[in-house]
Amino acid sequence: MQGFTDFMSLLSIALILFSGFALIDAATRREDAYRAADKKTKPFWLIILGLAFVVNLIFNILSFLPIIGLIATIVYMVDVRPALRGLAGGGRSRRGSSSDGPYGPYNGGR
Repeated sequence: MQGFTDFMSLLSIALILFSGFALIDAATRREDAYRAADKKTKPFWLIILGLAFVVNLIFNILSFLPIIGLIATIVYMVDVRPALRGLAGGGRSRRGSSSDGPYGPYNGGR
């Protein structure tokens, strides 16, 4: 049983770090990038991810609420974050263009 308890403790810490990273990432993005990417607003994601972070701190990993927080964090990381990063003004500077391929910019066969 001790191995299972240690594993669940590590999993809980990983979940806290994952939701904390998503919260910090959402906080550093610009407000207008959320609207330009046609996602929910920045305050919406800050509230959702903040609640997920607090729930992960308070509740045990085996309870129901951390699972909901994990789902919200995964949705942000796989849907919202790539959309925000794809915009030129997504919050952080980005090198290259969305039309860049592995060998340079794609110019449409011109």
